[in-house]
Amino acid sequence: MSRAQLTRTGLLRMALGGGAADPLLPAGERRAPFVLRALRIGLVVCLYWFTSITMVFLNKYLLDSPSLRLDAPLFVTFFQCAMTAALCAGLSLGAACGARCAGLPALRLDLKVSRSVLPLSIVFIGMVTSNNLCLKHVGVAFYNVGRSLTTVFNVLLSYLLLKQTTSLYALLACGVIIGGFWLGVDQEGAEGTLSWAGIFFGILASLCVSLNAIYTKKVLPVVDGSIWHLTFYNNLNACVLFFPLMVMLGEFHTLYHFDKLGNPTFWGMMTLGGVFGFAIGYVTGLQIKFTSPLTHNVSGTAKACAQTVLAVIYFEETKSFLWWTSNLMVLGGSFAYTWVKGLEMRKVEEDPNLKSSEKNETGV
Repeated sequence: MSRAQLTRTGLLRMALGGGAADPLLPAGERRAPFVLRALRIGLVVCLYWFTSITMVFLNKYLLDSPSLRLDAPLFVTFFQCAMTAALCAGLSLGAACGARCAGLPALRLDLKVSRSVLPLSIVFIGMVTSNNLCLKHVGVAFYNVGRSLTTVFNVLLSYLLLKQTTSLYALLACGVIIGGFWLGVDQEGAEGTLSWAGIFFGILASLCVSLNAIYTKKVLPVVDGSIWHLTFYNNLNACVLFFPLMVMLGEFHTLYHFDKLGNPTFWGMMTLGGVFGFAIGYVTGLQIKFTSPLTHNVSGTAKACAQTVLAVIYFEETKSFLWWTSNLMVLGGSFAYTWVKGLEMRKVEEDPNLKSSEKNETGV
């Protein structure tokens, strides 16, 4: 999963899980027949897989393609944030003019709200930038393992910041994930493809994803719980904050000397990346709406497995048995953690006495 996937998945999960309606979907929808529901769920899951996997491969091309040779990861990320903010504004304007998506709330720039969202935007920049830098320095096949410590940081920050404890079975699942991560790092080193910069940014991305979820929960009341408004302000703030960073890292100088700056194909790929970055948030919301947060997590784990296999085939790579074992450990540990947390949530729902003490367990 790439920039928008790691961004809006956390946002939409909390919003939809908390009962907020998706503004792009009709309200009061009647329960459809089983076959129609199953078909719709299958289509939504396929759409999520296609959007997510395509975006990762597209970002890899923009960030690290030998034919493109563009060394400006912050500019790529900035452009995608700008596209997301522009699409939010454009769709809201269309809704105000009576278009089909009339359920969208109107967007109005409020500097006070923008300042309140700023702490989240700083974490957001760290998250999307470190994710893209990780993808730049590691292969798509190893990308999932490189950012696999998000669950571990969720547990750690839950204890340090929210004073929430985690069950033994969930901790064992985290142990499997950590073991798979280190085995993957070892095997990348054995194959001569290890990038310590990629590992560093992968760990930093995992930390920022967890922090992003915490700050999102704190900032949501500022925008009255509206994911639409939060996405707009967050990406707008990010666009402003990216400018000094690009100046300090000399990316404007890089762009000035970039030989494909006037190439329509390059801008077409950049625009496509921005559209997919916006779309991943919507299809994530659709998948959660038509299934459940637990099923969404399981689908995401399976998608990561398919993405790894596709990357090995597409880039014609040969991996060792232990390398595949590391991937299976990460995926298996992630699935086990999701399963354990799902059982614990069901137990809380069945026992009202546990709700008061554990109702925030999934807050991170």
